Amino acid sequence: MQILLLGKNGQVGWELQRALAPLGNVVACDFDSPAPHTANFAQPESLAALVQAVRPDVIVNAAAHTAVDKAESEPELARALNATAPAVLAREAAARGAWLVHYSTDYVFDGSGDSPRDESAPTAPLSVYGRTKLEAEQAIAASGCHHLILRTSWVYATRGGNFAKTMLKLAAERDTLNVIADQIGAPTGAELLADVTAHALRQAVVQPALGGLYHCVAGGETSWHAYARFVIEHARAAGQPLKVAPDAVHAIPTSAYPTPAQRPLNSRLDTTRLREAFGLELPPWQSGVTRMLAEILGR
Repeated sequence: MQILLLGKNGQVGWELQRALAPLGNVVACDFDSPAPHTANFAQPESLAALVQAVRPDVIVNAAAHTAVDKAESEPELARALNATAPAVLAREAAARGAWLVHYSTDYVFDGSGDSPRDESAPTAPLSVYGRTKLEAEQAIAASGCHHLILRTSWVYATRGGNFAKTMLKLAAERDTLNVIADQIGAPTGAELLADVTAHALRQAVVQPALGGLYHCVAGGETSWHAYARFVIEHARAAGQPLKVAPDAVHAIPTSAYPTPAQRPLNSRLDTTRLREAFGLELPPWQSGVTRMLAEILGR
């Protein structure tokens, strides 16, 4: 199997290089890859030539404009990367009978209520990021290509920056922290996403009826505030010197920390369809975060 992986240096793309390797030959590309494997998402039509050069059986798109607040001030670039480029990939996949794997987000919803949403729930994005990611979903479905779209949330990885690293840095510098407590979701590791992708793809290519849209997040739920406390308590137990006391991590509402892009308060995603279709168990979010912290803290 010939696999074209786009966004190889991102958090999910990095893990996908490992997870996809047993399935076939992975041609991993990014915007700075040398020609003819340059993946310039800012010029979406150039991706057609890349697909035609690699001649993949599967295209896995892990590239995106993920700077949610910045997207509000550069909507056209966000649309090129998040919507137009995936539409080109879908068109090319359909033309050659290839599969397209694409990642979407809880930001396609408005975040109202307090129940997990399934794949059939009405979408109503609040931000440029959410709108452009929804446009990609719609373009891929309309293209007629074989596809897997995985909606996820609160993605982290040991590689690069993440929320846990930020909290540990601040906890070592400050006596108190204020962390948002009314946004609820499931921290989901890039490693888990990559492994689920490989598992699902392996089945879908031989059972095309399994294609479609799925929600993929770790088990359970938490708030950013509880997530921060979990990280800090774990680090303190591991002997990390932190200034902030456990009871000095204060809960605040989203309204107290305004940002250019509006965030959904309810990021709960129902993963029943994914688990039943592919025979998967999605581990609790704590297990992935604990493993990530062990790597960060070197123990």
